[in-house]
Amino acid sequence: MRIIAAMLGGFILDWIFGDPAWMVHPVVIMGKAISALEAFLRKHLPNTPKGERMGGLFLAMALPVGTLLLTGGICRVLSAVHPALGFAVELLWCMQALAATGLAQESTNVYRELVKGDLPAARKAVSRIVGRDTQALTSEGVTKAAVETVAENASDGVIAPLFYMMLGGAPLALTYKAVNTMDSMVGYKNEKYLHFGRAAAKLDDGANYLPSRIAALLWIAAAALTGNDAAGAWRIWKRDRRNHASPNSAQTESACAGALGVQLAGPATYFGKYYDKPTLGDATRPVEPEDILRANRMMRVASVLGLAAAVMVRGVMGA
Repeated sequence: MRIIAAMLGGFILDWIFGDPAWMVHPVVIMGKAISALEAFLRKHLPNTPKGERMGGLFLAMALPVGTLLLTGGICRVLSAVHPALGFAVELLWCMQALAATGLAQESTNVYRELVKGDLPAARKAVSRIVGRDTQALTSEGVTKAAVETVAENASDGVIAPLFYMMLGGAPLALTYKAVNTMDSMVGYKNEKYLHFGRAAAKLDDGANYLPSRIAALLWIAAAALTGNDAAGAWRIWKRDRRNHASPNSAQTESACAGALGVQLAGPATYFGKYYDKPTLGDATRPVEPEDILRANRMMRVASVLGLAAAVMVRGVMGA
């Protein structure tokens, strides 16, 4: 029952509190560790494609293994001191592994700036949650970026952590977060990270393969429960779920596009470089700021469905 209780408690705490600014987040520590390891490896390995691939492979192995050993060890030691201490830290880490409330809050900030008509503020708000360049985005571009990140991060920030939490509690959920954080920092196909970030990107693809597909199916169910177009979500998901360089990113985004009856994705600029990305969905109507709120409602419902499924499966596995 310990893992089920930690999952339920962590989910509730995230729903209520989100990510308090005063609290040190494990992802921040992971980010600092990634930066330090990258600097060390680049300094001591040959500046060649082979040397960069070796360094990237070491990083992709060291950070997840280190995260699992460290967090698992802390839980074990604290539980030996007192079971309540071990449970408390696992409860905290389960909360921090989830990002539903933070995602909803940040995307709602974008919505508020859009409805006020303050495009520069909306661009700044959306830049906090997307990786693309935002300084030249139109109001429609800002809206699409916010909707897409809610859909994509429903998988990365909620369903995938729940999936790994179900299998191995908070330590495995944080190990997944380490993999995902690595990919977000070094998993780019640009000149700097083409070789160094390859292992991290492949590892993230593998870690998200099953959770992203589960998340898409949960999103389709959530569309039905929130009054959106579930049939459209299913149709567009089947048609467009592979319309992305990543095998996973278009899974929930395509379901979201179909549920809303809008077209998402398409060309974008990252670090000053233009990428002609394919679109997802059909432009049956223009994207509007209210689509951010609709996407958030579907994300929330999909999260609850994901939690229920994880609890049931864990119960069958043995809590």
